[in-house]
This record gives sequence, C-alpha cells and structure tokens, in this order.
Amino acid sequence: MTTPLHIGFLIYPDVTQLDATGPAQVLSFVPGAQIHMVAASLDPVPTDAGFSILPTDSFETCPPLDVLCAPGGFGQVAVMRDAATLAFLKRQGEGARYVTSVCSGSLILGAAGLLVGYRSACHWAAREMLSAFGAVPVAERIVRDRNRLSGGGVTAGIDFGLVLAAELVGEEVAKEIQLMLEYAPAPPFQAGTPEAAGAVLEARVRARFAAASA
Repeated sequence: MTTPLHIGFLIYPDVTQLDATGPAQVLSFVPGAQIHMVAASLDPVPTDAGFSILPTDSFETCPPLDVLCAPGGFGQVAVMRDAATLAFLKRQGEGARYVTSVCSGSLILGAAGLLVGYRSACHWAAREMLSAFGAVPVAERIVRDRNRLSGGGVTAGIDFGLVLAAELVGEEVAKEIQLMLEYAPAPPFQAGTPEAAGAVLEARVRARFAAASA
C-alpha cells in the first residue's frame, strides 16, 4: 500500500490559477499523491482568470503537508498581510518535507519568514523584491536550495512540478508523467522572457502588471 503524500496549494482571492493547477495536475500523477487546495474557508475562491476554485481544505482542516506550495497572483499583496494565512504557512512550513512556490508565490513565503537565507526563483517582474525578505533572488526557471524549490513565472509551474515529481519518486516516473501530459513546449512566439521580448514589449507588460497590482 502506497503511503499518502499530502501536497497542498495555498488558494486565495485573485490567485493565478495556473500557478497552482499546472503543478497540481503534474503532481496528481505521483503515486500516493493527495492534492489539497487550501484556503481560509471552504467557500469558492475567485481566481484572477475570472473563475473560481473550490477548496478541499481550510487552514484548520488541512492535514500536515509533505509539500507546501504558494502560488502567485494579483491578490498576493493582501495575503502577505494576512495574519491567519502567514500563521498557516509558518505552521505547515516547519514540518513539510518541501517548502515550495511558483511565480511570485515566493514573496508570500518570504512574508511568512520561510525564505531567509534561501535562494529563490520568482516572476521576472517581481524577482528583486525577494531581497526585502532576506531571500536571494535567482534569475532561473527552477531553483533548488536545500528543501526549498521554486519556479519562475506561471508556466514554469509545470517544469517545477516535473522536477519535484522526480525528487519525490524518481526521474523515470517524472518522465512518464511528462509523456502522459504530452509536455513538449513549442511556443509560437519568442517573447517568453524580457530578454527575448525586447525593451518595448517588456515596458508594456510591466505597465500592465503595475496597473493590475494597484
């Protein structure tokens, strides 16, 4: 009988759903995985994509997690100031085998005091903010520092999920999952990083981020 592996994703209003659902889809194929979508209550949580996610657990009912993951999103600023959320993260982070994040979710971990002295990835538009929380910002798609594993912006969550799957159950199983998902990226445009996109496009996107965050 496979030992349950409890993997929890923090869900909050205006979370970027792909930050959570991308790696959750990958990790759901890990043998024994039990995926927990955890929120302050069991009420539907609106995402920044305009639809809601139904939590499976509240902060009070969530079991001790083997993997704790904080996704990013435009609602993260409020979460970073929320005492109940930060207390949940601190409590779970103390016992989790892996403390992880996707996109700007690393800033939430930082606000909870879970990244002091750790290297971490983040979305490119928010990466340098990690320094304010004692973390070391790293411009890489996936960053591993001891039991902290972080992915860069949004779609990096799928890569992050595969790397974490390999950590948990081995590379061969992770490759099987990648094949099941037919994950073979071939983007139609070379505009997925600031360097590839160029200064004009980067400036437009930064302005959109600033407006949405405000």
